[in-house]
Amino acid sequence: MVSIKNSRELSSMREACRISARALQLAGEAVQPGVTTGEIDRLIRKYIESEGATPSFLGYGGFPGSACISVNDEVIHGIPGKRVIHAGDIVSVDVGAHFNGYHGDNAATFGAGDISPEAQALMDATRESLQEGIRAAKAGNRIGDIGAAVQRYVEVRGYSVVRQFVGHGVGTNLHEDPSVPNFGTPGRGPRLLPGMTIAIEPMINQGTCDVRTLKDGWTVVTKDGKLSAHFEHTVAITADGPVILTLA
Repeated sequence: MVSIKNSRELSSMREACRISARALQLAGEAVQPGVTTGEIDRLIRKYIESEGATPSFLGYGGFPGSACISVNDEVIHGIPGKRVIHAGDIVSVDVGAHFNGYHGDNAATFGAGDISPEAQALMDATRESLQEGIRAAKAGNRIGDIGAAVQRYVEVRGYSVVRQFVGHGVGTNLHEDPSVPNFGTPGRGPRLLPGMTIAIEPMINQGTCDVRTLKDGWTVVTKDGKLSAHFEHTVAITADGPVILTLA
């Protein structure tokens, strides 16, 4: 069932989103050659807990980290640890914070040092596809309008949309209804209503859309070994248009 938040609930949710957004910003600043993904994860946890919040992902379904940190061909759910980031890597960080009963959820892909023009182009296209999806997230539109906007933007540029994983509602639970695919048909799917809060999160591949999960049971990688990028915001649907809640 889709949850509709009132103004008081949205106000409480803004704080969780603010903490999540700042944690992501700090993580991005820490993405540098020579740093391990585990070091970035510890920084994220320390900040979130310093705000009196808890990392949404820590222990979620058994996940061992405070954030998902995915490098190069890793699409999502990368487990932070001893992996050293090298110059030229692109690093996707997905962060959630739970505060006063609500979750904020956001993600971004960062370049470590100088990255290739091809990697930069993928990141730029994925970031902009998120903005296209957000612009379509208007009250009265449908979920399919969001996915169609994302899909249209990236596919004309030669990229592919991951289809096995999608965005979602977010609120008192980290994952709520409705599902928010990054592909779709305009005018199809659940109608967007004021008070809905959704996580729009394009996961865009340089090559094929096909992915597979590694033996750790979490890390999802591209089947062809090409790069993937991931950007996400938590967005509130309002009568006056979409409002991004996860802004630092």
